[in-house]
Amino acid sequence: MQSSTTIRLIEPADAAPIAAHRVRDVEAFRPWEPDQPAAFFTPEGQEERIDGLLAGHRAGTVWPGVVLADGRVIGQVTVGGILPQPHLRRGSVGYWITGAAQNQGHAGRAVELVLRVMADELGLHRAEASTNLENLPSQRVLRRNGFSPYGVSHSSILLEGSWRDALLWERVLGD
Repeated sequence: MQSSTTIRLIEPADAAPIAAHRVRDVEAFRPWEPDQPAAFFTPEGQEERIDGLLAGHRAGTVWPGVVLADGRVIGQVTVGGILPQPHLRRGSVGYWITGAAQNQGHAGRAVELVLRVMADELGLHRAEASTNLENLPSQRVLRRNGFSPYGVSHSSILLEGSWRDALLWERVLGD
């Protein structure tokens, strides 16, 4: 049976399940994400991070969401770098799904849902994203959601001690 995927704004109570997922998946995410301090993997560290995300949400610069499967937190989907000015109106999409829930369509559905939030609730015109050049699963998620690659950002993220390139993606919303 396929579980239902939904998203909602992150809440402080999400800190414990997020921390548990991040501890369990630390090795799986190592190739794609920068090193994090030890506190990142604790409920307290996640509470502090969530407080910061919600402050950004109140300021209009971020829409931080959680991904749910049958009501349980299985990941996050975030629109960051929101530029709401009438001549810009864009944001950057980022997401992760815990290893136990991967390859079940949750990431694709979460991106589909957050694109609706971007267009309908946030009034944005353009969605952007980036992936590591080697992250083919994430690239498939973006492609299936109407994103197109448009360039490479050289030496854009420090991972495991070396600077890595990123593939840049875009989608005009409403298309």
